[in-house]
Amino acid sequence: MKPQQNPLRLDQQLCFQLYTASRFMIKAYQPFLKPLDLTYPQYLVLLVLWETDALTVGEIGAALHLDSGTLSPLIKRLLAKGLIQKERDIEDERAVRVQLTARGRKLESKAQSVPPEIQEVSQLSASAASQLFATLERFNKAFDAQEKTR
Repeated sequence: MKPQQNPLRLDQQLCFQLYTASRFMIKAYQPFLKPLDLTYPQYLVLLVLWETDALTVGEIGAALHLDSGTLSPLIKRLLAKGLIQKERDIEDERAVRVQLTARGRKLESKAQSVPPEIQEVSQLSASAASQLFATLERFNKAFDAQEKTR
């Protein structure tokens, strides 16, 4: 007979496994982002802008699921590094549009090596990584949908 599992044991918590994995993942990025002079959150902002440049602060926040209080300091640091510029939106003066500078665009080519390095560090096969990605994507969409109904 299998012993009954305690649902309040730390090692039984999905949330703790996700939290720990997130911390390990962010830490794994550090040695690869350091030569680019980026933190992990700054890298995420640049990923959004490399995909679609000239977004509003609100659009970047929505893509990253970050509020403006968290995003504003990141944008300030990227501005100070000369990687982005910002200006008021022509169509909506209340909105601030963020755009890559030439230096910010150039950094994209240097960052190309980061995803393969992380893939190697994770020790996951391409198939296992793809499966995990799909599972987490479904998980995040479910929680995002619940959050939007509140």
